Amino acid sequence: MADINIQRKKNTPSPWLLLLVVLAVVGIGAYFLFRAETAPPVDERPPAGSGIPAPPDSTTGAETGPAPAVDAVGDMAAESTAPATPAVLAAFAQGDASRPTYGQEGLRLLTSTLVDLVDRDDLRDPAIQTRRDDLTSATNRLGEAGASLRPGYVAAAYLMLAIQQKAYPEQETAARQLTALADNLSGRNTTPQEQEQVKTYFQQAAQLVQALSEPAR
Repeated sequence: MADINIQRKKNTPSPWLLLLVVLAVVGIGAYFLFRAETAPPVDERPPAGSGIPAPPDSTTGAETGPAPAVDAVGDMAAESTAPATPAVLAAFAQGDASRPTYGQEGLRLLTSTLVDLVDRDDLRDPAIQTRRDDLTSATNRLGEAGASLRPGYVAAAYLMLAIQQKAYPEQETAARQLTALADNLSGRNTTPQEQEQVKTYFQQAAQLVQALSEPAR
């Protein structure tokens, strides 16, 4: 009689059980991921009084170091943001004329002020526009080494003379005095006499620009 090999049927796991296991693993993983993202940042700064310098603040990108002096910050802000106006020019003219860049800075400021001024509708005149072009041509190379400032002084004075002749007859004396002063400038700013002459030029130029900025009568 032949033996019959009887094997027990293997129990297959329920698909619902597998699904529950997968959901549990996914839930645990999501929990730890959420916890890691919401954890507060670790303060790596040493405790106060430990004597260890604190690292720079990486969130702002600021570098540690001594802060610039308040006056220096004010000067930089004034140079970068101050508009070219007769009031700004007048304030500059009262500055220290012995500074090596006094003439260059003043001429740039004067040029910017005059270029804005001649954009007025009542000053759109061929003679004025020609003088304006002469001024911008004379001052477009102020930053070059050895560039003379005298052509800029003269061009600015004669531009103001053209404006005066167009609409401000009462300013004739002041305009002609400024052109005479410009003609006598050497363009240098080295000796005390030259520095005083340049300062006088900018002071008179600021006064005349202020008068020419008023509405023409």
